[in-house]
Amino acid sequence: MNATQFRPSRPLGLHRASAQGFTLLEMIVVLVIIGLIMGLVGPRLFNQADKAKVQTAETQVKMLKGALETMRLDTGRYPTQEEGLTLLVEQPTDAKLAQRWKGPYLEDGLPDDPWGNPYQYSPKSTGTHAFALFSFGADGKNGGDGYDSDVGMLPQQ
Repeated sequence: MNATQFRPSRPLGLHRASAQGFTLLEMIVVLVIIGLIMGLVGPRLFNQADKAKVQTAETQVKMLKGALETMRLDTGRYPTQEEGLTLLVEQPTDAKLAQRWKGPYLEDGLPDDPWGNPYQYSPKSTGTHAFALFSFGADGKNGGDGYDSDVGMLPQQ
């Protein structure tokens, strides 16, 4: 073969052994390392997500409180227990109250808490507020500790 003829060859550094891929042992080692990293980092990320949900619930309670205060200025009263928070988004059936109602008082409808549960409302005074407005927290039950504790303007016990 003379020097002017084209001679196919393998690219530099590519050998037959490197074309075979990873061994099962190498794959297992990589998966174990990924698992260890997730074991260390994962709980911290989930802790931040839980903290963000509590802060979101506190912010939504303040937003709902503002909407209730605005509605009270228009109608002269807070919703009854039966009317609940739906009075913020639905016109009342009472004709006299419907004349003064200037809602809806929430643009995007009534939100659920960050855990997917409805907010709790009671027209009974909490001592410092004219009504109770709160979320049951992560567990969706009354009371609890940590992220399961109730969030908002809680009723007096």
